[in-house]
Amino acid sequence: MLQMPLLIGGESRPASDGRTFERRNPVTGEVVSQVAAATLDDADAAVAAASAAFPAWSRLAPNERRSRLLAAADALQARTAEFIAAAGETGAMANWYGFNVKLAAGMLREAASMTTQITGEIIPSDVPGSLAMAVRAPCGVVLGIAPWNAPVILATRAIAMPLACGNTVVLKASELSPAVHRLIGQVLQDAGLGDGVVNVISNDPVDAPRIVERLIANPAVRRVNFTGSTHVGRIVGELAARHLKPALLELGGKAPFLVLDDADLDAAVEAAAFGAYFNQGQICMSTERLVVDEKIADVFVDKLAAKIATLRAGDPQDPASVLGSLVDAGAGERIKALIDDAVEKGARLVCGGQLDGSILQPTLLDRVDASMRLYREESFGPVAVVLRGQDDEALLALANDSEFGLSSAIFSRDTTRALALAQRVESGICHINGPTVHDEAQMPFGGVKSSGYGSFGSRTAIDQFTQLRWITLQHGARHYPI
Repeated sequence: MLQMPLLIGGESRPASDGRTFERRNPVTGEVVSQVAAATLDDADAAVAAASAAFPAWSRLAPNERRSRLLAAADALQARTAEFIAAAGETGAMANWYGFNVKLAAGMLREAASMTTQITGEIIPSDVPGSLAMAVRAPCGVVLGIAPWNAPVILATRAIAMPLACGNTVVLKASELSPAVHRLIGQVLQDAGLGDGVVNVISNDPVDAPRIVERLIANPAVRRVNFTGSTHVGRIVGELAARHLKPALLELGGKAPFLVLDDADLDAAVEAAAFGAYFNQGQICMSTERLVVDEKIADVFVDKLAAKIATLRAGDPQDPASVLGSLVDAGAGERIKALIDDAVEKGARLVCGGQLDGSILQPTLLDRVDASMRLYREESFGPVAVVLRGQDDEALLALANDSEFGLSSAIFSRDTTRALALAQRVESGICHINGPTVHDEAQMPFGGVKSSGYGSFGSRTAIDQFTQLRWITLQHGARHYPI
């Protein structure tokens, strides 16, 4: 069992009232981590520590920040085994956590490369003898709120570019992967970033609303970034707006995967299976809607069903398991209700649907329509539905008939045709002849509509985590009207 205290001002400390909470393995029920349950006073202390560390961190030369972030990336990768050992918190496969660490290290390295790219510009002024400049400056304390489903990637993303821009950070750990998030903070602390530069607090699930509200309301917190569900994102966005704090929100998705009549079906099947079922479909970019031209739909469904037959969900410790477990049994019951609703209303269950606790077998449904909850609701599980259309315009209309707009994909041998459609798909991300699940540290990552606003990633994140300032230098006589 992992014992995880808070990280505040470079020190490991228990909650101020001594409370803890447990996170159990969703498959075995065993306690994986025992975690400090922060109080409101602890939340205040974490922000105060970040605020105290801000002047020194923000004044560091850019190449010094770069070297510390690069050291942190190496340290993170060197401790991959420790992160994999904590995978029991979410029931995920070891290969998923290993990939998480690899990409997270890449995010730190990409952020390190950005420390010298935070630039400004000279702006022509109509005032004689006035040199006008637009410069970007660090904001102060940034609050990062990260989810459990890609715990190393998304928590690191909440930290890396804010640090590169000269800010200090408070990371509020997920209640479902608290040990992993706390370990990230410890790695960064051990790598020598400096006391208070990164602080991590964890909380009992019942305390989450009060802790989040307290953190956002703190005057020293100048920016908020949140990755998670659209429901919680609306709450975070409203709180941030109430306190006039800019927020970056990366929220839910229901990614469409368009298969045009000229697509390479074998390639499309491989990408669809990966996008829909990897990590049990618990990725914001997961393929949920297979939008297929009627002319090739039957063949595509048959091929995909054959592929799904080779994929098995189960205890990650079982060598036969490919997909692992859902995060908990409650998620399985919620998703199974969506499947049952669709079948009762006339959808065809092609394969899957078997639920055993937190283990849900990969599921494919055909003939889904707008009367069914699965047409619109995000399942966030190993479920894909087939929506059929008669031509490209019909497929596009189906793809855009959603409140979400994060990731999408289009398969076609005619890339010009696909590119024309990609420009009309209402999503922040679109991949042609590739899966909906794809991320790289240097790419702009963000959604539209109910999938949130703002973008993480490299240069695009500089706008999110710096304050643009106008500074003038008067170097000659100036005329005044009085």
